[in-house]
Amino acid sequence: MEYCVFTEPQLGATYGDQLAFAQAVERHGFTGFFRSDHYLSMGSRDGLPGPTDAWTTLAALARETTSIRLGTLVSPITFRHPGILAIQVAQVDEMSGGRVELGLGAGWFEREHEAYGIPFPAKRFGPFEEQLEIVTGLWSTPLGETYSFSGRHYTLVDAPALPKPVQQPIPLIVGGGGTRRTPDLVARFATEYNLGFPKEDAIQERLDHVRAACERIGRDPGSLKISIAMSTIAGASDAEIARRAERIGRTLEEVRDGTNIVGGPDEIAERMDRYRSFGIERVYLQLLDLQDVDHVEYLGAEVLPRLP
Repeated sequence: MEYCVFTEPQLGATYGDQLAFAQAVERHGFTGFFRSDHYLSMGSRDGLPGPTDAWTTLAALARETTSIRLGTLVSPITFRHPGILAIQVAQVDEMSGGRVELGLGAGWFEREHEAYGIPFPAKRFGPFEEQLEIVTGLWSTPLGETYSFSGRHYTLVDAPALPKPVQQPIPLIVGGGGTRRTPDLVARFATEYNLGFPKEDAIQERLDHVRAACERIGRDPGSLKISIAMSTIAGASDAEIARRAERIGRTLEEVRDGTNIVGGPDEIAERMDRYRSFGIERVYLQLLDLQDVDHVEYLGAEVLPRLP
């Protein structure tokens, strides 16, 4: 199994905070460092000192790390034109030596769009499907050929489809809990399907929908990587866990809700074994306090060596 650290910098983090996390992630042998793509904090967090752009951050981290995977979970289609996104991601892939992964989603947080003047259409699934087709089409167009696309939402005419990414293909992550439309897109375009914060008793049904979608188009379901993202608070004792929970505005009882990944090495290893039984291959450990780099250090030194 693979283990990545997943952060939410819009809650309050500088580039320096993210760099410290990413370097600790690399130092301890995690698979990757992933971040959300938002421009506004949620809930009661003030978000100070303000947002950082996801792909600007990942471009910098690409030059300051050497081995970890880097990506978004996930970039909303509302922030960027697909042609621009394809260029940005391909460039960061080259800057990293082929270590980038793109998580792409339809977007959901209307308030951040309102705050920064970003259009937020009521219906986003159609543009989402077209962006998936355009981004993958641009990257896969043979060198020397052009790419054109005519859809309801986007039109591209004789794009040179440059630059080319180092990876062919760049891993593309799609998530969501829909029963038909999302699984169909996953089967057509994704290299990885991400289960975002599900209750354990809902995992199998969601996987069944995705695997059925693969079979409908003749794709081997085994060719699709399955991952899960889950809020994580680790510590050697409940007192330590409670301290970390308090820093993100929650109580020990709230984080120990049976869904979050909480505890020390043995407790977390048991959870990973259960995930593995579903065929899950990658886990994104969501850490919400980006000033607590010791959390990464503890996970890397004490927990990671015990995991399957």
